[in-house]
Amino acid sequence: MLIRQRNMKQSKVIRNQLQKTQLLMTPSVLNTSLSNLKNFLKQMIRLGKQNEATQFIADNRLEHVFSLWPFNARSEQMPTCWNWTTWLLMGGRGSGKTRAGAEWVKGMALGDPYFTTAAVGRIALVGETYADAREVMVEGESGLLSVHQNEQRPQWISSRRRLEWPNGAVAQVYSSEDPDALRGPQFEIAWCDELAKWNHAEETWNMLQFGLRLGHFPQQIVTTTPRPTTMIKKLLADENTFVSRMSTTDNRSNLASGFFDRIVKIYAGTRLGRQELDGELIDDRTDALWQRDVIEKHRCPKPETLCRTVIAIDPAVTGHAKSDACGIIIVAMGADDRAYVLADETVRGVSPSRWSSRVNELYEKYGADRIVIETNQGGDMAESVLRGANAQMPIKQVKASRGKWLRAEPVAHLYERGLVSHVGPLAELEDEMCDFGLDGLSSGRSPDRLDALVWALTELMLKNETKPRARVL
Repeated sequence: MLIRQRNMKQSKVIRNQLQKTQLLMTPSVLNTSLSNLKNFLKQMIRLGKQNEATQFIADNRLEHVFSLWPFNARSEQMPTCWNWTTWLLMGGRGSGKTRAGAEWVKGMALGDPYFTTAAVGRIALVGETYADAREVMVEGESGLLSVHQNEQRPQWISSRRRLEWPNGAVAQVYSSEDPDALRGPQFEIAWCDELAKWNHAEETWNMLQFGLRLGHFPQQIVTTTPRPTTMIKKLLADENTFVSRMSTTDNRSNLASGFFDRIVKIYAGTRLGRQELDGELIDDRTDALWQRDVIEKHRCPKPETLCRTVIAIDPAVTGHAKSDACGIIIVAMGADDRAYVLADETVRGVSPSRWSSRVNELYEKYGADRIVIETNQGGDMAESVLRGANAQMPIKQVKASRGKWLRAEPVAHLYERGLVSHVGPLAELEDEMCDFGLDGLSSGRSPDRLDALVWALTELMLKNETKPRARVL
């Protein structure tokens, strides 16, 4: 009897709140009321009172709430306050951060009272590249086109890189590879995806801030896997940033069970897993051979003149999901006698014939002068698969006679002397570099990207100083 009276009293409170929110249509009030309703219904179901809960919904005409994103979202997928300039949503792979970003933009564009008091008309969508922005933010499974119902769905005009809503709202797509494109346009809100991987991150961000000048209160959401980059640290230190964190496990019900069996079990608890799955911002190891600020200091655009280009490979002998990656790194010498790391084309879980075919494509694309391949694993097999892809490739086999740390140390000194620059961000390679200590990577896995980098820079800059056993073919 006491439980019944308490439930009746609580339902009356909820009903009064719902009536009040019809008059006070602000996002804060609406979301508080919706949260209370959600908790009330959960409690009724836990007590076995499904019929009473159903009747309460019918009496108050609340059937529509089950299709509302604020009702279905996890708490970290909605902001709990609204006076922020930047909402920084850091999450692991598959944690639902893209869905949260798309739903926020949708709500703002449609004038959804759970998000805003008035619809916005000018929106910026900024991704690492134009292709990433289109494939993830616009056309992805959790992207903007998928979260709209048919009558509300915007039209994607690919030739103009823009979305147009039936109500007149417009979202323009931009890339961190082209910060100058943000000079001139102006916006009310912006969605920035994977900021930690942006090219020209600071310049692109600054240009966007100058353009956020329309409406009564410009805002932006940043959805990203956390990395300890300069931009992420600046946002965390900004008092106008609202921070949400989410993990891959939080979204388990929406992910394939095989993903957890294959990936989560391998990386759970490791440094990489804490970053990529748990969404933690992990500071670099103090005992690592490389420090991120040294890499950042010398990052630069691709130079106009390159003198010699090397593709280095740390091959994977097998091609199943749990195999080591096949590290593929492209490095070139500039006319200024400095080395430029152009690309990380590492692949995982592919057969030797697949990665050798990819190397041949890169050989043609970059006009490489030499292919350097470590043959400690696979021996002449590594050479033969490359020859099968292109018999004319200039291949050099190298065999490691010293440990990884000893081979990497002279290369790290090149960075400290300012003789190596990364062309744009190479996030996964840099994560390995800044996590490589005397005991290897904290995950215990092989540093395949780093190994390939070491061989490339040794070939270009250190072959007269160090003498690994090698033969030229």
